[in-house]
Amino acid sequence: MADEVEADVKVGKWETVTDDQLVTTPIFDLSRRRSRHTARGTKDFYILEAPAWVNIIPLTAGHQIVFVRQWRHGISGFTLEIPGGMVDPEDRSPKSAARREMREESGYDAKRIVALGRVHPNPAFQPNWCYTYLALDAHQVGEPIPNADEETEVVMVPAAQVSGLIASGKITHALVIAGFALFDLYRRKNRAR
Repeated sequence: MADEVEADVKVGKWETVTDDQLVTTPIFDLSRRRSRHTARGTKDFYILEAPAWVNIIPLTAGHQIVFVRQWRHGISGFTLEIPGGMVDPEDRSPKSAARREMREESGYDAKRIVALGRVHPNPAFQPNWCYTYLALDAHQVGEPIPNADEETEVVMVPAAQVSGLIASGKITHALVIAGFALFDLYRRKNRAR
């Protein structure tokens, strides 16, 4: 199916002419990319370069999902999320970053962590990936260890109630919702076996 979708592409590609970095911050860089299209000419596009991101769904043996509630400056409000964040330069892999984020934000860990998939957060102007993992039989190993600018509250939610929280608008973080879509695909695949 994926090959068929790509074989049917009837739109033209844009060619990068220049790529100029405009702003550098600790969490993203902003650049202006001048691109050329055979039918549309040359135009400027703005690209937000960020490191890879990770999400992890900690699932306990009792079928509870470990969520965290935290303040998000972008919306000036609280969100209900699964642990997640940036892949730091010292992380060995996105999987190790996901485990670190789970430990820091929730105080939970797990021996078995399964990759669920990855998504582009917003391919219109972001080239990075967000990787989602599932931590099976997650269990508390300590207290959360937040970094200096975050504070999290652990919230346990029965797995069966997550779709209702999404439908009711109590979970609004798009990458968390994407993570649960990947989790649902994983569960369907494993039930079919």
